[in-house]
Amino acid sequence: MAVHVVKNGESLWTISNYYSVPISTIVRTNGLTATGLIVPGLALYIPESGRLPIRIYQVKPKDTLWNIAQRYNTSVSSLINENPDLQTPYLLSIGQRLRIPSPIKMRLATLGFIQPYSLEASIQSLEAVADQLTYLAIAAYSLTNEGYAFMKLNDGGLVERSRQLNVIPLLMIRNIINGFKSELIGTVLGNEVYRNNLILSLVNLAKQRGYGGVSIDFEFIPPERREDFTLFLRDLKAQLGELILHVNVHAKSEDLPLNPIVGGYDYRAIGNASDFVAVMTIDYGYPTGPPAPIAPIGWVEQVINYAVTHINPRKLQISLALYGYDKVVPSNETTALSVQDAQNLALTARAPIQYDAIAKAPWYRYWKGLEEHVVWFEDIRSYIEKYNLMDLYQLYGTTFWQISLPSPQNWEYMRNHIDVIKL
Repeated sequence: MAVHVVKNGESLWTISNYYSVPISTIVRTNGLTATGLIVPGLALYIPESGRLPIRIYQVKPKDTLWNIAQRYNTSVSSLINENPDLQTPYLLSIGQRLRIPSPIKMRLATLGFIQPYSLEASIQSLEAVADQLTYLAIAAYSLTNEGYAFMKLNDGGLVERSRQLNVIPLLMIRNIINGFKSELIGTVLGNEVYRNNLILSLVNLAKQRGYGGVSIDFEFIPPERREDFTLFLRDLKAQLGELILHVNVHAKSEDLPLNPIVGGYDYRAIGNASDFVAVMTIDYGYPTGPPAPIAPIGWVEQVINYAVTHINPRKLQISLALYGYDKVVPSNETTALSVQDAQNLALTARAPIQYDAIAKAPWYRYWKGLEEHVVWFEDIRSYIEKYNLMDLYQLYGTTFWQISLPSPQNWEYMRNHIDVIKL
C-alpha cells in the first residue's frame, strides 16, 4: 500500500493510471464521494501488491543489522535500502530508529467502543470491522448515587453477536448522567458500602448478560478519591476472577495528583490492578477549545514515555480517534464528525488540506458565508505515525472511539499491516 498526497492538477484518473489501480478501488478504500472530487493535500491510501509492511524498531545494545534482519525475516540489503541515512560501515547507535520491511506483521490487541443507541446500526458497525477487533466495549451502563450499576442503553443481541464474531464483549460503565459527573463517582468511591454495591452489581450484570469482562471509564475522579479508585479496582478484579478488567484513563505525561482531570489516576496502581489499561491519547484539541490537532504525535509520544515507566507496555493501549472537530473561529463552537466526513467536507468545500509536519496531523480552513471554520482530523498519514509508535514501544494495542464512525483508511491499513490478536 502507498500513500499518495494529491498535487495541484491531479485527478483520480491520473492517479489511477499512475498506480494501475481502478478508480473504484481508490474511491472505496478512501471513502470518497461519488463525485470523484479531490483537492490538493488530500492523502489517498493506494492498494499496491507486493509491498511488505514496514515495522519500526529502536536499536538496543548488541544489535547488528544482521540479527535485526534475522528477527524480522528480512535481509540486510533491504534494511539498508529502507534506511538511506545509514552510513558505511553501517554501525548502529543505541536508540536509533530503523524502518524494517518485513513479512512479520505487528500484533496488536484492539478494542472498539460502541454506544448502542440503535441496536441494528451498532450490530452493522460491529460486523463491518469485527475481523479487526479483539474486544468490543459496549458503552451502555452508568451507576446510581448509591453505586448500583444499571443499563442506560439496550445491549440486547449485541453481546451475543460479538461472541459469534469472535470479539470479546466488555460491559462498559461510565459515570455519565447527562455528561460525566465528578461528584457522582467521588461519592460512590468514597463510601465503602456504595463501592461494594458497584462491585457486586457490575460482576452480576457482566455474568448475567454474557460479557467477557468490564471496561471502566470513570472520568474526572476527584483527586482525593485516588486511593479509593485503586482500592475499588483491586476489589473488583478479585470478584471478577477470570473475567477481564479493562480500565480507561485520561492521558498525562507527568503525575499531577491534584489535577481535577488526571489527579485521580495512579497509573502504576491501576496497571497492577487491571488486566490492561487504555490511555486516552485523544482530544488534545478538545471541544469548545481553540482549533488544534486531535492527537499531535509529539504529545502522544510524551504520554507513552511516561505511561511505560508505570505500566507494563504489554498491558498498555493507546487510543485512536475516528473523528475530527469542525470549529467556528473565533467562537470555537465545535461540531464533531467522522474522519471520513471531515475528509469529504474538505472536498465539498474545495478546501486544500494542509498537513502539520510537527503534529503529523491534517487540517484545513473553509468559509460558510462570512463564518470561518477550521477542521482538524486524522488521516492515513497520522494513523500510520501512531501505529509506528505502538510498534516502537511494543504496546499491547489500541482502542478506537468509536466504531460507528466511518474510517475506511484505518481499517484498510489494519487489514494489510496488522495481525489482530484473537483470544
